[in-house]
Amino acid sequence: MGRPKPPESAILFSGFLYGEESCLHKALGILQEHFSGPLFVTQPILWQHSQYYREELGWPIYRRFALYDRIIDPSEIVDIKLLTNQIEESLSEGGRRTVNIDPGYVTLSKVVLATTKNHAHRLYLGRGIYGEVTLYYRGGSFRAHQFTYPDFSSQPYIEIFNRIRQYLKERTNS
Repeated sequence: MGRPKPPESAILFSGFLYGEESCLHKALGILQEHFSGPLFVTQPILWQHSQYYREELGWPIYRRFALYDRIIDPSEIVDIKLLTNQIEESLSEGGRRTVNIDPGYVTLSKVVLATTKNHAHRLYLGRGIYGEVTLYYRGGSFRAHQFTYPDFSSQPYIEIFNRIRQYLKERTNS
């Protein structure tokens, strides 16, 4: 019989999709009130993986990631996703989002994204939120699954998450 154990250490990050830099800065400012300032925010990466957000966010669309100096219990991601949904709504203009915020966490073994969208490969976490293991760590680097979003499968993103993992490893002395 297995015995329950505490979860792996997890460090919080947020991914942002936006069209205008000012919208990103508003979201970062609000998140800073909840999680303190980010340790780093990546440079903008042009996001061209679909037309899904074009009408809401405009064009071109950019992606950035922010890493927070906050070790979380993975179960906190439900409340964090609900908070980021509220922030998206508060920054909406004319019923359209100006920024899309994707919170998640990194452990030594995986990258997890929180989402409101159900799918066969996502687990229900509670309160309308699902979790997706987007990347898994093996052989010295994060790797994508067959269902991983194309942008998260890209080498620049994987390098970002390897960097976050290394920071977590050093911070937790694992």
